[in-house]
Amino acid sequence: MNSVPTAPVTLRLRVTAAAESRLRTGHPWLFADSVRGSNRPGRLGELAVIFDRHDRFLAIGLFDPDSPLRVRVLHAGKPQTLDAPWWRTRLRTALERRAGLFDAQTTGYRLIHGENDRWPGLVLDRYAATGVLKIYTAAWLPRLGLDDAPPADAVLPLLHAELPELETFVLRLSRNLQTLARERFGLTDGQVLSGRDSAPNVRFLETGLTFEADVRRGQKTGFFLDQRENRLRIGTLARGRAVLNVFSFSGAFSVYAARGGATSTTDLDLSPHALESAARNLALNRHLPTVAACHHERVQADAFAWLAQHPSRLFDLIVLDPPSLARRESERPGAIQAYGRLVASSLRWLAPGGVLLAASCSAHVSADEFFGTVRTALRGTGRRFTELETTGHPPDHLATFPEAHYLKAIYLRCEGLTPPGQTRPSRRRPTR
Repeated sequence: MNSVPTAPVTLRLRVTAAAESRLRTGHPWLFADSVRGSNRPGRLGELAVIFDRHDRFLAIGLFDPDSPLRVRVLHAGKPQTLDAPWWRTRLRTALERRAGLFDAQTTGYRLIHGENDRWPGLVLDRYAATGVLKIYTAAWLPRLGLDDAPPADAVLPLLHAELPELETFVLRLSRNLQTLARERFGLTDGQVLSGRDSAPNVRFLETGLTFEADVRRGQKTGFFLDQRENRLRIGTLARGRAVLNVFSFSGAFSVYAARGGATSTTDLDLSPHALESAARNLALNRHLPTVAACHHERVQADAFAWLAQHPSRLFDLIVLDPPSLARRESERPGAIQAYGRLVASSLRWLAPGGVLLAASCSAHVSADEFFGTVRTALRGTGRRFTELETTGHPPDHLATFPEAHYLKAIYLRCEGLTPPGQTRPSRRRPTR
């Protein structure tokens, strides 16, 4: 007599009192050292139900038995059934948040922003007709739905159904997942999951400018979409100015500056690949009269060493947008010192009356710490300055919990040295 297979017993977890409190406030992470017990060992990617000390439902999320971040929370509060309609509603909610943000002149933006859209550890960016799916937790790998008969709640079929305008989907993997993804699931970073196997560089529009994104090999998902609003602001400040773009990467700040009427732009980056990308992006927009009229220069050098030199000329607008200098908490003190050195060195190259944009994408350095470091470095140079504004995340990169607030930027107009005997107060405008 054949036995009838039974559904696996739901994975149930109990957690510490401190973890209960965090989950009740809506925090999306449960760490391994906060798990007090479970009814059985958990499997990668299955749903784990979290209960409080009184056996009441707290939350449900994706389980990863090998990660210190043991559960990424999908839902907290009252119990819900996470069936196919639930997943469809969750995706539509994220898409509706972006409704009306962009017109036809912008075809590159974020559609799903991980935990902040309650898709923890998963990011989806759009570049024209290409969707780039970046995974930061292995728990999503068995849920992608690449089998011939995927389950009803699989990710990729859902994306196809709700986003018919995206013809191709590319998979990007966090570096720490790449070995596991290859060995257990046969997946590789940059793999085309569906659609045509197109060239790595995909063209898209951003506020009417054309850019290329290296969606299969480039940093993040191929482009830094989160700096869109700061690029727009730089465009409004650039007219008649000589612009230095430090850590220029794709040169996007320079393209915006050129469109805005900059007399010259200088891209500074250590990577020849990045400088080549910047040159291509400028060429894509050279049909615009202001871009064609702007003098463009590229410098391949280490930014710290180059800025430490004696200035050979002065710039009227400097963009200082380094990569993350603190990828873990232990690197935070060194990152703060490095930001201070960069700002102080940059000011030596900035003409009186010039504008400095200093930005940070280090989540481990708070906005208060970063802005304080910039202000301290400015005061240390003896130059008078006026704060124009500070900025954070754009609306398609919303931040809903403390660790999500990684992006911050400050604009300052810097004059000459303070006359002897006078103090150097900063004149702040309202912070946005």
